[in-house]
Amino acid sequence: MSQSEQRHARQCVSCGINISGMSAATFNCPDCGHEISRCAKCRKQSNLYECPDCGFMGP
Repeated sequence: MSQSEQRHARQCVSCGINISGMSAATFNCPDCGHEISRCAKCRKQSNLYECPDCGFMGP
């Protein structure tokens, strides 16, 4: 993986899989604004996520 690909590689905050190139959602944490990425499977199943910066939890 090149350096530019590593910088843009994202992991699902719920399950930890690499979601580069997949249909995924990326959004800012409602509390602190940290960028959060989630895979389509976790979104569909409404799996909980936790912001790694502030601990905010959401479905």
